[in-house]
Amino acid sequence: MSKAKVAVLRTSPATVLEDYQRLYELAGFREALDSSAETILKDNISWHFPFPSANTTPWQLEGSILALAGAGYRGITCVQNKTVVTNAFKGTDLNGYYPICRRYEVPVLFNFRDEDMRWIRYTPKARMNVLDRIYPDGIYIPDYFEGRNVVHLPTVKTHIYTTTTGAMKNAFGGLLNHHRHYTHSWIHETLVDLLAIQKEIHAGLFAAMDGTTAGDGAGPRIMDPQVKSVILASSDQVAIDAVAARLMGFDPMRMLYVSMATDQGLGCGDPRDIELVGDDVSGENWHFRVGKSFHAMLGKLAWFSPLKVLQNLIFHNPIGETGTSLVSEVYHDYYRWNLRERRVFERWMAETEWGRLFQEYRRVGTLGKPDAAVA
Repeated sequence: MSKAKVAVLRTSPATVLEDYQRLYELAGFREALDSSAETILKDNISWHFPFPSANTTPWQLEGSILALAGAGYRGITCVQNKTVVTNAFKGTDLNGYYPICRRYEVPVLFNFRDEDMRWIRYTPKARMNVLDRIYPDGIYIPDYFEGRNVVHLPTVKTHIYTTTTGAMKNAFGGLLNHHRHYTHSWIHETLVDLLAIQKEIHAGLFAAMDGTTAGDGAGPRIMDPQVKSVILASSDQVAIDAVAARLMGFDPMRMLYVSMATDQGLGCGDPRDIELVGDDVSGENWHFRVGKSFHAMLGKLAWFSPLKVLQNLIFHNPIGETGTSLVSEVYHDYYRWNLRERRVFERWMAETEWGRLFQEYRRVGTLGKPDAAVA
């Protein structure tokens, strides 16, 4: 059996758009994606504020559009989702996606907006680990996702619930509605179920992950940004998450969502069975650690401690959902951003080459030189 393949490149601000296009070729995106199907770019907004390492970078989005358009792919759209802790419209604006999408005539759609798509009941062919029990009234997905390619655009970072987050976790926002927090106690099993569903509904699957600035600590929002200047891509969602985890210093097969997906034949998480192409990063270990925070403490109490028996009472109602959303907003947006993370962001912009590139995107909108629109 052939090995899973993950492409990894070292990059720089001067070459990153060209490097993304080369990365896509090295990872075999033409074989992974159906050229006759339309393609969803599913970016990742973990926090609407432009905190480094938390969100899809503008060069990651633009480089991906250029790679797909250069290969003749048409019908490219960028799809956003709503969460209880992020504002999709604000995040799309503050992270610089709107100018890029306008330049290349790529529509920005929102999976919670009726004029863009509607939620339909879906019965998976694969045996579910937990989703059918978490949602006994039925599993619902956006109708727009069926029959289209999807390209996930996560970043390399840690996560307080799953150790790391990447391509597999990126489907969590797109395929589950605003009640996705019902799954947190079974988050690993949920990610595996979502990958099985993706393989059924999409014409093709691919992921391009940005590690130009990677996130260490209490991810996926409040982290210690580390400049690493690497980018990754693969058609195997499990393999790219495994390689990213290993770079960060974690054993991917000790992470439940990776080992479960591997055991169930949905991809390959064992580094021994993954072929790295591009630049050799096999000896790297960044020694990242999952950090602690007030939000992490509350989350672990709510989702993983004996108190999880109270979930239906606390979270499965409008009052509870509004309350938890308010607590998160106050903690992240008013306390953390204003007192710490804004200064981290500003220092990153002033002192790092990637921060200065972000400033350039803010100034001019896009950096590529397309020959034509790609819609």
